[in-house]
Amino acid sequence: MAHIGHCFCGAVELEVTGSPEAMGYCHCLSCRSWSGGPVNAFSLWKPEAVRVTSGAEHIATFQKTPLSQRQYCMKCGGHVMTNHPPFGMIDVFAAMIPTLEFVAAIHVNYAQTVLPMRDGLPKMKDFPAELGGSGETIAE
Repeated sequence: MAHIGHCFCGAVELEVTGSPEAMGYCHCLSCRSWSGGPVNAFSLWKPEAVRVTSGAEHIATFQKTPLSQRQYCMKCGGHVMTNHPPFGMIDVFAAMIPTLEFVAAIHVNYAQTVLPMRDGLPKMKDFPAELGGSGETIAE
């Protein structure tokens, strides 16, 4: 299945195909600062499942750390996606894909949370071990 998403002004359009590899919430300071909210809802995709279909010339990238290349629309400032080279994944912000049924399965970087969420989902201190994190969970 394909899903179409747009930046805030619509100048950038992207398409994701298939199903995301993971969906959840990130509580790290970088995601919170970037998103302007207390938590960021993510959907991780393999790079070949993400395609910018129009407006690529309006995309700019900001890289604060080696972990994340954050991409946004230069016209409206709307966030589009984040490339995570160490993981080999692209995070297309869940809000960018209105037709995707967002079903969170995990919280990452929960040790940095400012918004405790008691939803029964696993709370990772940082990242799962297979992504280079400690794999340690935090009790609710």
